[in-house]
Amino acid sequence: MFRSLGAVVFVWFVLTLWLSTSGASCTYDYETKYYDQIIDHFNFASHDNKTYKQRYLVSDKHWKVGKGPIFFYTGNEGPINMFLENTGFMYDIAPEFSALLIFAEHRFYGESLPFGNQSFTPENLGLLTVEQALADYAGLIVYLKESLKCPACRVVTFGGSYGGMLSAYMRFKYPNVVDGAIASSAPIYSVAGQGSQTYFFADVTKAFESVPSIGPDCVTTVKNAFIQMNKLADDGKEGLSNISSTFKLCKSLTSKSQIAHLQGWVRNAFTSMAMSNYPYATSFLGQLPAWPVNVSCGLIVKAQSSNPMQGLAEAAILFYNGTDGKLKCMDPDLEYIECADPTGCGLGNNAKAWDWQACTEITMPEGSNNVTDMFPALPLTEQIREAYCSQKWKVTPKPTWLNIIMWGKDIKAASNIVFCNGALDPWRDGGVLVNPDPADLDVCLIYEGAHHLDLRGENEADPIYVKNARKLHRRRISCWIKE
Repeated sequence: MFRSLGAVVFVWFVLTLWLSTSGASCTYDYETKYYDQIIDHFNFASHDNKTYKQRYLVSDKHWKVGKGPIFFYTGNEGPINMFLENTGFMYDIAPEFSALLIFAEHRFYGESLPFGNQSFTPENLGLLTVEQALADYAGLIVYLKESLKCPACRVVTFGGSYGGMLSAYMRFKYPNVVDGAIASSAPIYSVAGQGSQTYFFADVTKAFESVPSIGPDCVTTVKNAFIQMNKLADDGKEGLSNISSTFKLCKSLTSKSQIAHLQGWVRNAFTSMAMSNYPYATSFLGQLPAWPVNVSCGLIVKAQSSNPMQGLAEAAILFYNGTDGKLKCMDPDLEYIECADPTGCGLGNNAKAWDWQACTEITMPEGSNNVTDMFPALPLTEQIREAYCSQKWKVTPKPTWLNIIMWGKDIKAASNIVFCNGALDPWRDGGVLVNPDPADLDVCLIYEGAHHLDLRGENEADPIYVKNARKLHRRRISCWIKE
C-alpha cells in the first residue's frame, strides 16, 4: 500500500489498534473536531448540498492567534490520527513559526465516511476521487480562516506518500488557498502513468541488496527460498505441511493454489520493511526494530545454507509479529488482502477505499516479475488490473487520468513546493528527483532515508541527511509565509 502512497499512502497493512481515538493518551496533544463537509463539490444536482462529518485534528498550543500560519496535513488513505502520530516534524517546528496545526482526514477513510456504513457501495464510492478530496481540503481551509478570523494567515500543506501527492496537488490546484507545500515521498509521476511501472519491487530488492556486507547474499537467499517453497508445493501434502510449519501458519495449507497468496503475504512484509527502514524502532507499519531491512537480512543469511525458506519465514514473521512477538501463529488470509495495488491495500474499510482508488484514478506499479526483482512472478499488469476492477467494482481504470488533471510531468509552472524522497524508499523513482527548469521548486534526496523520514519527529538517531532536508523545509517555509 501507498501508506503512506501511503500507502501511503500513498497508504498505505497498518497496525492501528494501539492508537487512541482522542488526543489525551497520544504522544502529541490535539483536539478532535468535525466539519460539515459537502458530499459532492462538482454536481449541483447531486445530493442536494448534503454534507458529512469530516474529522480533523487541531493543535493550537503554539499558535499566535489570528496571525500565525496554518500548517495543514493533507490526510492519506487511513485514519488521520495515525498520520498525526507519525508526522512529528510539524510539531517540532510549530513553536518557531507560531503555527496552528491542522490534520485533515481524507473522505472515505477513518471516521470521515460520507454515507456511514453504506459508504463502500460502488454507487457511493463514485464520490471517492482525488478531486473531491482536494476540494474538501480547500473548503476546510477557507472555513478555518473565516471562523478563526485570520483571512491573511499563510497556509502550508504537508503530506507523505499519497498525502504528499495531495499536498503538492493542493498547490497545483488551489494556489489561491495554499501558499506552499512540503511533499515528501510523493510519486506524482508514476501514479500518473509516467515512466516505468516495474520500478517498485526492483527498488525494494535494491534496498535489501544494499545492506552492508550481506546485501547480495540476502537477495540470493530470498530467491532460493522462493524456489524451495515452489518445489515443496509440488510435493503435495507433505511439502505443504513443511511450508505451513515453517511459516507458523494458523491454518495449514491444503492446496498448491494457496501458495501465490502466501508469497504475496511475504512480499508485502518485505515491502513494508523497506518503506519503514528507519534508524530507530517504530510502530508505523508494524512494531519494527531499528533498520528492519538489515535485521531481516541477518535472519535470512543466517539460514541461507541449511534452509533458505526458514530465513524467509523469520523475516516475514518479524514484520507481522513485530518485536513483541505476541502472535502464536500467522494468518495470511487475515493479514494480507490481494487488491488492485500490489504494494498493499491494508485491511478493512480502508482497504476497500484504496482498492477503489487504485481501480479508478491512481496508477499503481505492476506486480513482481522475478527478473528485475527478487520476488516470485506475481503479475499485475494493466490488463489484469482492468479485468479485476471490472469484476470487483464494475469500473475501468484510467491509468493516465492524473497526467491530465494533475499535470503529470509537466510541472514547470508550479511554485513553492519542496519534493523530498528517501534514497532507501522504494517509491523514490516514481517521484520528482530532478527540478524541472524553470520551476520555482526544491528537490532533495535523503541518503539513508526511507519513506517520508523527513516528516517524522526529530530523533537522536537521525542521519545528517534528513537533518539537512528539514533545514531546507524550514528555510522555504520561512520564505513562503513572509511573501
